[in-house]
Amino acid sequence: MSEILHPLLAEIEGLFAAHGHNTYGEGVTMQAHGLQAAALAEHEGAPDELVVAALLHDIGHFLELADDAFGYHKHDGAGGDWLAARFGPEVSEPVRLHVAAKRYLCAVEPSYLDVLSAASVHSLGKQGGPMSPAEAAEFARHPHVDAAVRLRRWDDGGKVDGLKVSTVADYRDRILKVAKAG
Repeated sequence: MSEILHPLLAEIEGLFAAHGHNTYGEGVTMQAHGLQAAALAEHEGAPDELVVAALLHDIGHFLELADDAFGYHKHDGAGGDWLAARFGPEVSEPVRLHVAAKRYLCAVEPSYLDVLSAASVHSLGKQGGPMSPAEAAEFARHPHVDAAVRLRRWDDGGKVDGLKVSTVADYRDRILKVAKAG
């Protein structure tokens, strides 16, 4: 007998089933990447909201057609909007800001560019390049900047081919715990 899933879980797991096998210029699938980012968040003892944000940070790639082999370059906004309808800002806003966080870190930490994968460097150009000093100062005042920067670092670290991690289904309880009611 098959299990009846909560509609939100069915929606998320359906998106991963349909698109999680895709790649976007990295050595791992989108599903493996999200799971690795979530595992890094868990390892750091991040709150449940940030673990879920890490798992779902690239969900915008699942919602829109890819611009090129590196994915959909406005996936942060698409994902943030999708998540905001289902979760609070502690989940949606770090996702919405994780591309801006990459641009910010490139501006304020000169060595940060060295940790980016080739695909991430490529997409950085399409996403506006490093922030100007004025943009970085404005971004630093955003209420979710710290969470976005943490998510960005997990994003960068979650690209290890062959790493064994949990499954999307292993996050069901955590997803429902932080989801909006109803």
